[in-house]
Amino acid sequence: MAAPGAAGRRALLVASATALSLGVTAPAALAAPDPTTSPTATPPAAMSTLGGARLGMPGTQVNLAPGVPVLPKELTARSWIVSDAESGEVLAAHNAHWRLPPASTLKMLFADTVLPRFPKDTRYKVAPADLKGVGAGSSVVGIKPGTTYSVHDLWLGVFLRSGNDAVHVLSAMNGGVRQTVRDMQDHAGELQALDTDVVSPDGYDAPGQLSSAYDLSLFARSGLQKKDFRDYCSTVSATFGSAGIRNTNRLLSGDSDVPVYPGIAGVKNGNTTHAGATFTSVAERSGKVLLVTVMNPEKHEHNEVYKETAKLLDWGFQAVGKVDPVGELVPPRSAASATGRPDAGATAGPGPQQPAGGTGGTGAKPVASAATASGAGGAGIALGVAGGLLVLLGGGAYLVNRRWPLPELMRRRTRP
Repeated sequence: MAAPGAAGRRALLVASATALSLGVTAPAALAAPDPTTSPTATPPAAMSTLGGARLGMPGTQVNLAPGVPVLPKELTARSWIVSDAESGEVLAAHNAHWRLPPASTLKMLFADTVLPRFPKDTRYKVAPADLKGVGAGSSVVGIKPGTTYSVHDLWLGVFLRSGNDAVHVLSAMNGGVRQTVRDMQDHAGELQALDTDVVSPDGYDAPGQLSSAYDLSLFARSGLQKKDFRDYCSTVSATFGSAGIRNTNRLLSGDSDVPVYPGIAGVKNGNTTHAGATFTSVAERSGKVLLVTVMNPEKHEHNEVYKETAKLLDWGFQAVGKVDPVGELVPPRSAASATGRPDAGATAGPGPQQPAGGTGGTGAKPVASAATASGAGGAGIALGVAGGLLVLLGGGAYLVNRRWPLPELMRRRTRP
């Protein structure tokens, strides 16, 4: 059955004040001691129905019909979702609203909230207090107290190395970790990501910190509206200080048992003891742009999260245009109100409702002009995604009733 409300051609609606960004993957980080929210092996019977009733049902949801390819075998992830990044159609899903620990994929929400607030060329001298609270065993990019870094380099540390130290420095610039957590929670509410509770801005394991494959896809789709976000998450390698760093997204940079995925352009991975492996990816093929989020494969083989993601991307590119969607990625709350659509409170169903501290505010109110052209990174090949996507409506800028074109998303880049 088709998604309610003709989800297929509803484009993402993003307010001009909404912060946008997203990070590429993280190396594994150690879990917090004795977490109290260990995921069970069985999804809850009642989950949120935001985006469509079938997305709240446990198990796999797909509309198989003649001409629609069968889903790949040996998918072991506890939760996954395949969606059209441009139209918002959910092509297939498995426990899409299951609230699970997100690991460093939560950095997509961090970047989407904070990235527009500081120009790239802003320079900041790191104080020892800025690095307090970075969890033991965290993935880090190697920031040193007393050293001055550009905001551009700090974001490279977040996106390429999933550096929790870079997240904490940027949080300090944003008013501190507590303020940043509040801002992220507010922004999650604005995006209608109601499965998400933020405890730590870097995604490090913490009791009560949860999200879902559905919400992570909302964060990615929102972040990809920003050129800086697209630029960072598509960067394969760069220089940080005097060292070279390489993106840990294996579908972007490749590995011994995982080739670079054709058309890949980001987004963000994560891996902790508590969360397992998590990953949100975006790829383009033949004019179609797909988002796939995979959370916690039960099969613990090397790079399993990337292998299952690649299988789902392959299926999605074969199925798009043939399969009837099972739901949709909803627009932000303010955009839904502007177009007269019901907000999350009317459609969220029996699952978790408004997350603690999230009241649906924009969350991302720029305090400085958004960065434009890269300084040292200007020599890199531009991602080249078409600009000029925003249509002014009243006092806000929105994408309304149109597809979200991302034409050259497949370009992979090396940045200085």
